[in-house]
This record gives sequence, C-alpha cells and structure tokens, in this order.
Amino acid sequence: MRLKTKLVLLAMAPLVASVALIAVAQRQQEELLAARQEALVRSAYLDAARSELRHFVALALSTLSPLYNTGRTDDDIKQQAMRQLAALDYGSDGYFFLYDFDGVNLMHPRQPDLVGKNWLRLRDAYGQFPIQLMRDKALTGGGFVEYSWNKPSTERPSAKIAYVTPMERWNWWFGTGVYVDDIDQVVAQLDRELNASANATMRWVAVIMGAGLLLIIGGGVWLSMHELRLADAKLTLLARQVVGSQEAERAYLSRELHDGTSQTLVSVKLLTEAALDRLPQDNSPARTALTRAVHRLQEALAEVRGMSHRLRPVMLDTLGLSAAMHQLADEMWGLSDTRFTIRVDGQAFDLPEDIKTVLFRVTQEALTNIQKHSGASRVDMRLVFSDGAVALHVQDNGRGFDTEAVLRHPSLGLGLRNMRERLGSIDGQLTVQSRPGLTEVVAKVPEAAIARFAAHTP
Repeated sequence: MRLKTKLVLLAMAPLVASVALIAVAQRQQEELLAARQEALVRSAYLDAARSELRHFVALALSTLSPLYNTGRTDDDIKQQAMRQLAALDYGSDGYFFLYDFDGVNLMHPRQPDLVGKNWLRLRDAYGQFPIQLMRDKALTGGGFVEYSWNKPSTERPSAKIAYVTPMERWNWWFGTGVYVDDIDQVVAQLDRELNASANATMRWVAVIMGAGLLLIIGGGVWLSMHELRLADAKLTLLARQVVGSQEAERAYLSRELHDGTSQTLVSVKLLTEAALDRLPQDNSPARTALTRAVHRLQEALAEVRGMSHRLRPVMLDTLGLSAAMHQLADEMWGLSDTRFTIRVDGQAFDLPEDIKTVLFRVTQEALTNIQKHSGASRVDMRLVFSDGAVALHVQDNGRGFDTEAVLRHPSLGLGLRNMRERLGSIDGQLTVQSRPGLTEVVAKVPEAAIARFAAHTP
C-alpha cells in the first residue's frame, strides 16, 4: 500500500470513528430525553386529569348539597339526587357513577345494565377489583383510584383514573373518572416526532461525515494530481535537458569531426598528394600505394563530413531550418530518381533553438522512414508560419502503412514514438495519416510554446 493511501486512510479512520461515536452518543441522549419527556408528559397529563376530576366532583357536591343537607333520607329525595347526578355528564366519555357501600350500583348513565347489581368482585383488565378499591377509598374519605374500564366510545378496556367521595348518611359513594389512554397516543406522537428528529439528525451527521470523507478523498486526489503535474513537469524538463544534452554533444562531436578529424585528414591527403607528385610518373608499387591512399583519404573525408553533418548540420545554425532540410533531402535523394520539394508558406520568422532542433530531428526521422520503408517517388515538405505558430508537413506518395497497428506493435513505430516524444518536449503535437499512395506527417508547434522558448533563449 502506498504511503499516500495510508495517509488518506489514517485521516479517514479517526473521522469515521468520531462520527460513529457522536452518532451513538446522540442516539443514547435522544433515547434518554424521550424517556424523560414521556415521564414528564405522563406526570403533567395525570396531574391535569386529577385537577379536573377534583373540579368535577366539587361541582357535583355543590349540586347535591341542597338536597343532601335537607336531612331527609327518603327515596324521593334520593331519586331526585340521582337524576341531578346523572345529568352531570360531560363529553362522550365523561359521566358520574353511584354505588352504595355494599358495592351495588345505584346509577350509571352510560351502562344501565350495571344498575342493581353488586360489583365488588368485578375484575378489570389489570386483574384488580376496581369497585372494591373505589369503595375502600370512599370509606377513608375519598381519593383517586387507577383502574381499567370499558370506554363507551370504543367499547374497549382503557386505562382510567377516577375520584370518589362518600355520602355517608345516605350510605352512598359516587365519583367520576377520565380515560387516560389518550396519553399513550400523545406519547406515541412525541416518540414519532423525536424519532423523526433523531433520524434527521443522523442524516445530517451522515451528510457531514460524507462531506468530510469527500473533502479528504478530494484533497488526496488533488494532492495526487498536483504531484502528478509536478512529476510530469519535472519529466518534461528532464526530457528537454536530455535532448539539450544530446544536441550539445552532437554539436560538440560535429565540430570535433569538422574542425579536428576532417582537417587532419585533409592535411594527410595534401601531404600524400605532395609525395605522390614527387614520384616519377611510372607504375611503381610506391606510386600505386600512394594513389590508393589518396582515394581512401577522400572516402574517409567524405564519410567524416557526412557524419559531422548528420550529427549537427552547420546550415541549421547558420542559414536556418529550411536550408538544413533542403541539404538533408539533397543528401538522401540528390543522385536518385526521387523528386523532392521544399516550400515555406507564410511570413517566416526566426525560431528558438530548441524548436528549430526538434523540427529538424522530426524531418530527419520522417525522411529516413520514407527512404527505408515507403518506396516513394515524390516527397513534398512544407513549413507553414501563421499567427506566431509553425507547422511542418512531410508528405510522400509511397505504399503507406496502418498507423494504429504500427503504434500498438511493441517493436514497430519507434520512429513515430520518438517524433511524438520530441514534439511533446516542446508542447507540440504530431499527427500521422497514411494510406496507399499518400502518407503525411504533420508536426505543429503552437504560438505559446514558441513564445515561452523564445523567452528562455539567452
């Protein structure tokens, strides 16, 4: 694993762990908050229900007091009290009920079938005896009782809290209650809202974590791209330096061959010719040997001059690119049947040394390929100057080749790759089109590259 990948993972791991711990802590706090809120809501709801029940019972007592305080205990006064108590209902599930201390129901406005029966042994949904509990609470002066009872509106057992109070002289106790199952709905709604809020919080946490991870990954990618661009720039600079070193070495060897070896050969040739002139005009072995030596010296001198020119043509530095191209083509096809033309289009301008050298080497490689592989009878070369840019066109009428196949083949297309790499070192572009009868190599150098290299030319 690369060091950069390890650093990115090292940055991501604490972030993911921190966000996970924050999410767990957030969830626990929300659960604790939900439990506390549920307890608070239940307590407040029950307190409100108890307060309401006290108010209702006090209202009933104020209604029954004029009858109860008459001191009468006959059935007429009791029946009148029952009717008034039955009339004090509120809502669909709010009513008063009346029992005697033996547990017999005397009045129930919602469930008349309970009237006249003893319900002390009645069990509710919790397994307790609600009538007995309320009777015992009334015997001690009254109070609150929690139990389960059928709710009239739903006809299902529901949690209920009641407040009962005694009327000892008439052997009665009565009360009223409120169903508190609504609190479960309220708590469930609060739980849903809390869960929705918690889920929204978790989504935000996930978004923040995702954004953090994207920033880390994006930073890593940006750093990689930045380093890649720096490496590419360094590689390009290195390639330019290598090419520059090669050209400097070529120029040095060319000068050494031209000014040193070539001059030495010329001196040896002149001395040999002078010695040959002093010999008698006969066919002696010495004269024959010197004559052959002069011919060999001429061949060696031509070979050295050719090597010097191929390494670094003097005309490239003195007369320019087009003259060097003409000399190169003339050396290749000057004594053959292959015709060649060189044309300059546009207003020519002086090119920087690096660009001029690369274009000459591209020309040299293209002409060498034509000479070796194309079998062409005509070669046309053009230098096109326009808008500060330059383009080199080398075209022949040879047999052509498959450019894609050549570029994909591992052992072919070395010359094309060399041309492409040379042009890449000066921010140029190479395009090659080929078919039977027409092959064209185009090397383009944009204005920006020419201006940049011109600025760096001493």
